[in-house]
Amino acid sequence: MSKIRIYELSKELGVTSKYLIELLAEQFNIEVKNHMSMIEDEEAQLIKELLAEEEEKKEEVVVVDKYEELAEEEIKKSIKLKKLKKAEEEEIIEKKPQVKDIPAQFVEIGETISVKELCDKIEKPYNEVIRELIFLGVMAAINQDIDFETAEKLLKKFEITAVKIDDTSCVLEEVDEDSDDKDTEKRPPVITVMGHVDHGKTSLLDAIRKARVTETEAGGITQHIGAYTVTINGEKITFLDTPGHEAFTSMRARGAQITDIVVLVVAADDGIMPQTIEAINHCKAANVPMIVAINKIDRPGANIEKVKQELTEYELVAEDWGGDTVCVPVSAKTKEGLDSLLEMILLTAEMLELKGNSARKGKGTVIEARLDKGKGPVASLLVQNGTLKVGEAIIVGNTYGRIRAMLDDKGNKIKSAGPSIPVEISGLSDVPAAGDRFYVVKNEKCAREMAEGRQQKLREQQMKSSKNVSLEDLYSQIKEGKVKELNIIVKADVQGSSEAMKQSLEKLSTEEVKVRVIHAGVGAITETDITLATASKAIIIAFNVRPETNAVILADKEGVDIKNYRVIYNAIDDVKAAMIGMLEPDFKEVILGRAEIRKTYKISDLGTIAGCYVVSGKITRNSSVRVIRDGIVIFESTLASLKRFKDDAKEVLTNFECGLSVEKFNDLKEGDIIEAYTMEEVKKLTL
Repeated sequence: MSKIRIYELSKELGVTSKYLIELLAEQFNIEVKNHMSMIEDEEAQLIKELLAEEEEKKEEVVVVDKYEELAEEEIKKSIKLKKLKKAEEEEIIEKKPQVKDIPAQFVEIGETISVKELCDKIEKPYNEVIRELIFLGVMAAINQDIDFETAEKLLKKFEITAVKIDDTSCVLEEVDEDSDDKDTEKRPPVITVMGHVDHGKTSLLDAIRKARVTETEAGGITQHIGAYTVTINGEKITFLDTPGHEAFTSMRARGAQITDIVVLVVAADDGIMPQTIEAINHCKAANVPMIVAINKIDRPGANIEKVKQELTEYELVAEDWGGDTVCVPVSAKTKEGLDSLLEMILLTAEMLELKGNSARKGKGTVIEARLDKGKGPVASLLVQNGTLKVGEAIIVGNTYGRIRAMLDDKGNKIKSAGPSIPVEISGLSDVPAAGDRFYVVKNEKCAREMAEGRQQKLREQQMKSSKNVSLEDLYSQIKEGKVKELNIIVKADVQGSSEAMKQSLEKLSTEEVKVRVIHAGVGAITETDITLATASKAIIIAFNVRPETNAVILADKEGVDIKNYRVIYNAIDDVKAAMIGMLEPDFKEVILGRAEIRKTYKISDLGTIAGCYVVSGKITRNSSVRVIRDGIVIFESTLASLKRFKDDAKEVLTNFECGLSVEKFNDLKEGDIIEAYTMEEVKKLTL
């Protein structure tokens, strides 16, 4: 007897898969796992009959409903008119000046306040306020900020009470975002494509959105996050392409946190690899649904069943093996199976019931950020809820600004962006960190105050966390003399690359050599970077950026090493090589030869001279020697002299006789063995 999948039946009947699953459970007591589950044809026929009966009943009621609706509409119109009149009356009342709850001798202050603003609030001359601050031991200019505690002490002198207000009141609708579900609507799913390097993630995205990205990336590797929106069957899907290289662990983790569904790409001819396992762990930790795309099925060595078998080791069992993991065989090259993959994405999104409220003010996450030469700080944002509009004031992490321009993923100028839409904005005060949250605030002044407060807190935390070097630590390090540090300054084109490069380099630290990234930033290499490198004896690693003209001149003058890279592999390999060069070398003992003492002569001025016969190897003039008696080393030193007949000799070979004397040792006896050796330096080849 033939069977049919739930999603195929739902498509045929024109209803959602979720509704069909609920109908089976309620009406027929048939429980199915998900939209990929199969049911018998008989059961499908029963559902069709049931839905047909419901349609007939609906048609009978339609005429009655129409009359009822018309009556209801008339009632609603009259109610709306009454409400509008009432609202207008309330607005007029609100516009009237209201008496403040706080008396005149009270002043509202946030975490910080500028001296000028405080003077204006309490209506006192600037010089008088600054004088009182000096008496309190605070040296502050008119435009400098003072904290709430200082302001409180100052106001007490003027017999005014300070009232602390919460700065977060500036953020519009930051809290209680899901309290009202009346205005929520369906939003596009955000898809993250994950997997091992060179398994075809970017090529798969290319095939889906019919664009070329791989060719513009150095070495064909995605260097930083890109977000793209595609339209399939009238429905939008947002794709995030996270880099595949293992150094970008943090970026992939961030991708998993802002995504709805993960497409895990596994090459059919390669199977599960280290970064694939890492991606699986990220998905499980973030509790995100996963669809496995088995790519490169057109390759000769492709083995789909082997990949499915390897997936079971990580608790991912394919549906055709009795599990609940959707596995779709695809080929980015021949475009085989792409329609099935997109269909599975839309079905999974339908089951998740993703909702967003475009009526709210925008909020979301920074996908990527960089410093553009013409535009200044530029940030790629993913709007997670609400609508983001041009001209709105926003706070992004420790930065703020007003949106001057907004571009979509295709580079077109847009005025607003709703939920799950990626955009690129300009107008920020500084480059934010990738992964920072952004919120729309009341105005730019409010955004600036909040950003300055956050920056102040960050500075305080850094001051607390920075460890002061004690005399004991300094002495112990000098005494050991083994701890070496390789100081590095990282400059990259985007924040994500800079952050990932910093983490991957610091992971290279060993017990013998420590890697310290003393500064990681975005943009071109400046004179300030060269000055810092000179003071710290650091090397500069430039990733997709170039130094300024003045910086090049200063670097040549100071002898600062600037390394330029376009692919992260090369940077890591070069740093490893530099670290190997800094390792303490191993010394290996090399035996040069052995000579037997046949006769000894004592000379008053020179000491004991030994007449020797070279048994093996050679004895050289500048070699170290050890005196061996009955198999025991009794003395180690160097040769004082080496002669053959009456002439000084540089070396004496096997089966030749010679005369020699040992530095600071005269107790030589016949039968002793003189062993010549040298210590050779062996450089370490691995960390």
